[in-house]
Amino acid sequence: MFRTFRAEWYEKKLSKLSHQEQKRVLRFEQDLKQNPYSGKPLGYDFFREKKFNGKRLYFLVYGSHKAVFLITISSKKAQQEVIDVIKANLDVYKEQLERILKNI
Repeated sequence: MFRTFRAEWYEKKLSKLSHQEQKRVLRFEQDLKQNPYSGKPLGYDFFREKKFNGKRLYFLVYGSHKAVFLITISSKKAQQEVIDVIKANLDVYKEQLERILKNI
């Protein structure tokens, strides 16, 4: 079973969603613990997105850590820009997750 962790960027975006959308995202987070490779791969098998209500949830799967790192949520309009930012910062996200895991 995988564990899920949230980036700060993700937390900010999640708090701006409607209550119903938040519930949907929380259910998806729970599903990721059982099926971390669900959603559409984005250039790498470990970088994925899940669509809901015209929005996209972006996450990274770290099989070696048995962890899913939820990065952010965006609109379809901002999709490519967000994907580019995440791809450019893969090392940063891995370091963030490793720091989180160290502090548990």
